[in-house]
Amino acid sequence: MRKKEMKLVITFHTTADAMAMEKACQEHGAPGRLIPVPRSISAGCGMAWCAPLSERERLLGVMKERGIEEEDLHECLV
Repeated sequence: MRKKEMKLVITFHTTADAMAMEKACQEHGAPGRLIPVPRSISAGCGMAWCAPLSERERLLGVMKERGIEEEDLHECLV
């Protein structure tokens, strides 16, 4: 079992936004992966993007460029 670490968890209103985030990050070489929304967070679509905390500004830039709207940003153990 992996050790839990503090991560940036970005939640989305729709599954389409979550999938668009995955595609945009792959194309930009940005780190992270899609995960089910952690139980401690309540979110609309049930999917979230998980990445290192240090990548917050980079990921927000990718989202702004692609027009992807987040539901919320969280820092939690994942």
